[in-house]
Amino acid sequence: MLNFSEIPAHKNAFIFELDNVLIPQKDYDLQVYYLFANFVEYLETFPPAQDALAFAKKRYEVHGNAQMFKELAQTFGIDEKYDENLTLLFTNAKLPLKLLLYKEVLAFLQELVVNRKQIFILTSENPVQQLNKIKQTEWNGLDRYLKVYFSQEFGIDATKEALNYLMKENQLKKEEVLMIGRKESNRVIAVESGIDYKEIIL
Repeated sequence: MLNFSEIPAHKNAFIFELDNVLIPQKDYDLQVYYLFANFVEYLETFPPAQDALAFAKKRYEVHGNAQMFKELAQTFGIDEKYDENLTLLFTNAKLPLKLLLYKEVLAFLQELVVNRKQIFILTSENPVQQLNKIKQTEWNGLDRYLKVYFSQEFGIDATKEALNYLMKENQLKKEEVLMIGRKESNRVIAVESGIDYKEIIL
């Protein structure tokens, strides 16, 4: 859990991952499948969008996005040419609904702003896709206080390099930074960089 009162006062900069830390990745992914199912139904008349979406939702709960198009194609006879459309949707989808921050995270971020702390997002996924998510998130005015960095701009698996750049650019000292995430890889990078890490449990 995130409780601002439990954070040491000397922590002045907070670095968050995006997916499943600030927003549920599932909320984005399932809206993409909704758009895809309706796109295919519109062009091909089959399968019914509601059937394809129901299948995608059920499978997603167990397997996530892994091999989703392959399973949809095999189950409903969807042409392989639509694989590219699904990939493009994941990158550029205009969502029907805004993405919402976890309630606990929203309250925590608001506390950070009130107490004049610095807030950063450091995300390791596709920069175009992640920026698309950020733009379609309901930030409740908090977006004015965010600074975003994309690890992939520094190379593949370059979160450590991106973190070092973030620290240097913003003249941050290691002891004043707290990194918040859910991935073991992020914890390792924080530890190796001498930065305190907190795993978020939602």
